[in-house]
Amino acid sequence: MRTFFEKLNQARFLLLAFLVLLMAGGCVVLSGLPVEAVPDISPQQVLVSAVAPGLATEEVEKLITFPVESSMAGIPGVKDLRSVSRSGVSVVYVQFEDGSDINLDRTRVNERMAQARTLLSVPGVTLNMGPLTTGMGEIFQFQLKGPGLSLMDLNRLMNWTVAPQLKLVPGVAEVNIGGGAEETWEVTLDPPRLLAYGLSVGDVYRAIDASNAAAGGGWIEHHAEQQVVAGRGLLRSLKDFGAITVKTGPGGTAIRLRDLGRINTGPRTRLGAVTRDGKGEIVTGVVMMEKGGSSDATLAGIRAALPAITQSLPAGVTLAPYYNRAMLTNRTIATVRENLLIGAALVVAVLLAVIGNLRASLLIASVIPFALVCAMTGMWVFGISANLLSLGAIDFGMIVDSSLVVVEHVLSRRLKEPNLPFGTLVRSSAEQIVRPVSFAILVIIMVYLPVLTLEGIEGRMFRPMAQTVIMALAASLLYCLVWIPILCVSVLRNTHVPHETRLMAWLRRHYLPLFSRCVRRPRLLVGGSLGVCLLAAGLAMTLGSEFVPQLEEGALTLTATRLPSTALQTVLGSVQQQERLIKSFPEVETVVSNTGTGAIPTDPMGQNETDSFILLKEPRTGRSQAELVAAINKTLQENLPDALYSWSQPVQMRMDDLLSGVRTQIAVSVYGDDLPTLSRLGGQVVKALNSVRGAADVMAPDDGTIPFLHIDVNRENAGRLNVRVQDILDMVEAIGGHIGRPATADNAIIATQAHLDPSQTHTLAAIGDLRVPQADGRGTVLLSQVADIRQQDGPPRISRDGIRRRVVIQANVRGRDLASYVAEAQKAVQRTVTLPHGYTMRWDGQFRNLQSASKRLAIVVPVALTLIFLLLVAALGTVRLALLVFCNLPLAASGGIFALVLRGLPFSISAGIGFIALFGVAVLNGVVLVSTAEQIRRRGVDAVRAGFTAARERFRPVMATALVASLGFFPMAFSASAGAEVERPLASVVIGGLVTSTLLTLFVLPLLYARFMKQKTRPKEDTEPACVS
Repeated sequence: MRTFFEKLNQARFLLLAFLVLLMAGGCVVLSGLPVEAVPDISPQQVLVSAVAPGLATEEVEKLITFPVESSMAGIPGVKDLRSVSRSGVSVVYVQFEDGSDINLDRTRVNERMAQARTLLSVPGVTLNMGPLTTGMGEIFQFQLKGPGLSLMDLNRLMNWTVAPQLKLVPGVAEVNIGGGAEETWEVTLDPPRLLAYGLSVGDVYRAIDASNAAAGGGWIEHHAEQQVVAGRGLLRSLKDFGAITVKTGPGGTAIRLRDLGRINTGPRTRLGAVTRDGKGEIVTGVVMMEKGGSSDATLAGIRAALPAITQSLPAGVTLAPYYNRAMLTNRTIATVRENLLIGAALVVAVLLAVIGNLRASLLIASVIPFALVCAMTGMWVFGISANLLSLGAIDFGMIVDSSLVVVEHVLSRRLKEPNLPFGTLVRSSAEQIVRPVSFAILVIIMVYLPVLTLEGIEGRMFRPMAQTVIMALAASLLYCLVWIPILCVSVLRNTHVPHETRLMAWLRRHYLPLFSRCVRRPRLLVGGSLGVCLLAAGLAMTLGSEFVPQLEEGALTLTATRLPSTALQTVLGSVQQQERLIKSFPEVETVVSNTGTGAIPTDPMGQNETDSFILLKEPRTGRSQAELVAAINKTLQENLPDALYSWSQPVQMRMDDLLSGVRTQIAVSVYGDDLPTLSRLGGQVVKALNSVRGAADVMAPDDGTIPFLHIDVNRENAGRLNVRVQDILDMVEAIGGHIGRPATADNAIIATQAHLDPSQTHTLAAIGDLRVPQADGRGTVLLSQVADIRQQDGPPRISRDGIRRRVVIQANVRGRDLASYVAEAQKAVQRTVTLPHGYTMRWDGQFRNLQSASKRLAIVVPVALTLIFLLLVAALGTVRLALLVFCNLPLAASGGIFALVLRGLPFSISAGIGFIALFGVAVLNGVVLVSTAEQIRRRGVDAVRAGFTAARERFRPVMATALVASLGFFPMAFSASAGAEVERPLASVVIGGLVTSTLLTLFVLPLLYARFMKQKTRPKEDTEPACVS
């Protein structure tokens, strides 16, 4: 070891130059570090969707969803298969194991999609794979505005001008378009005219497709020149569309498409709409970021691209952003930056108060930028984003601890041995302290190792935090061992520090008399410590628990669910009233509502479901977010009782959706086969959940029915009357509209559509009176003669999980902690809901992640503590001393529990990380005191005197360590900025635990040391403060 420090001293200029280069290189790397508000917890998931307008829910499930699910089952690495079937929409979520390669997974899904297409019996249905994005990928939302332009015109501009340019921005995976309607060239067919000309709707479909084509004729050689031959029959305008010849009549008269009905532009069947501020419908775009991308960098690219995109639009058309993830990211990262800066300032102030010299304090604090740069470089290497959680546990107090112990030891020895050459003194001090300091830092690193074992969503949330802290601590240890001794020799050679600062002298004056009293009453002190631990254990039983504290995002989401059978226009009227009521609150800046499904059905909502994004004004004043939610909710329920309301926040809603498949904190899934039975059981669960205090927003979104008109072909009658089944189905399709081969015009791809005049199909009787041609073309029959037409209620949505049907009941919790509500609700459901044979129930949501994380930590933390114990035995030489140091842990935990109780905070995984950090610092303090007592005892001093002398000698470093570590967490514990909710439990636990563990180290540990070493004599002089020099 001596040789090592001598070599360091000899190469000090080289090492200092290397340090400067390391810092400069680290700063360059930091510019490319991804920045997010919270870690992306999205699972490895691939989405497969299909749109089939006109198909009823059960037909979608049987004819599309089931074949797709069957094809996807068996792909290597598949962990879960979830699906949602709605009228006209099927979405299958294929979830893979965490460690899988998402690109390989997508390739395998694509291969199985080809297999699934062969199983689909519905013609014209295309399967699409979702974009390479995640549930947290919606980073930028904007409105396309254009005075005088229709919603269809705006949708066309969005589809073919704006979205393609945005997709070219690095990091953008897809642009999901909402609102307006896709433009089509349509012919509104008049049934009497079709009858007069002897045409079927199938003839019209075939004519449109056949008249919109092109052919290549190769090339010809003419005068030694090659000329390409191209045959063009493409539709170029609406006039061309109307001029399509469907049939040639008697005498060679052409019967054109315009002769059969009205030709105009019209909307495709809509699955949803978007409104804003109660002022009508709008067209929006949602930019979806690539999986693994940086929202900061992607948003910067979008901002740079917007001027050029706006310039390419017609005059007066503008892009108006209304939601930007950077707003939340900037607020939360500003909180982290503020906490780190204040924490660093407090650490320097404490160091100055403890050591009494600015130069020495700055030397110790110089480890902070080095550790931070090294940790962030490691984050960049391992693909960890800078976010609230990954940077939330970095405590500069813990980082400077090792350097503080080294410098403090050097300064203490200089006062005792002023004649020793300073270089020799630094080297020998470093040699003496390197072993306990290294072991202490290794212990803190080891207590974080259990967090690295977390899996699933909790692992994706908290593993980056542990990795960052471990990298920062490892960097601080490296700096302490390599650069602190060199800098001590260079910086502190002529520095003189006071024997004791005013703060330390004041603390010591109060400590010594109190210590003397404790020495005289050891049993009372030890008994009191045990009593404190027992009281804390009792209080811990009363603590509630939650997965992570809710982050206030500065925006709200409101999901409103109306009757499933409600028409889209009726829903939009109610939604606009809802928006006006919300907008009347002064805290609200704007309200944007998405009703139904967007162009990419990542959220397959029904037309009766509306997600409203409520952006709040900054800075917020007056009511808290919880009070505002309560006030708006009350107003809506009083004025618009036609809907069920559920509250969340944009990022939280996505996180809950990823956790359980619903947008609330709790999801109760009942599995079975019979839909009416599932609906009945779902109603019973809703009633049971509502009976428990704290229930909010309880509903079963799959509940209710939609009236379907079922037109079933009567094969007997059709065969007898010589009517083809295809002609019957063509007629049925024409009611809603047949989408034909698209045309290209003005840099846009426009679908063609043929449908019957709505005035001829508005009732069940009118549909029955439609005429279908016979196969020989000699006559027609009524549709009601060859098909059974009836109205029947059906489910609005069918959810499946693991290829089993399920009904999902969703709920939020307000006014109490999540875990206690779930425990009580599970008992209530068990009492009141009896499941028939073959039906099962599963609870999902945040509490499941809390349970799985707690179970894993309950196994791994004791293993880690055992390893730490073995490490202490190796470091201190005996089992007794290791046990002595371990006595710190129960009292440290007691202080953390008291802090949570006093602040009214439930236990969460954030608080659990706080306990882990606390154990490391508590062990560090114990090691410092016990190792000093052992050094004194080896000089021939008895154990009692050695313990008491060590307590007095190490009073300053123990107090300094505790003050620095706790004050480093103070900004997190008491910050009111955005994102502070997540860090508050962690910081409170560390501060509270350090108070009790420091008291134990200074008062109880010396007594226990004497007891453990079986020395029963207590020299009087060692219990008297007057004898302390």
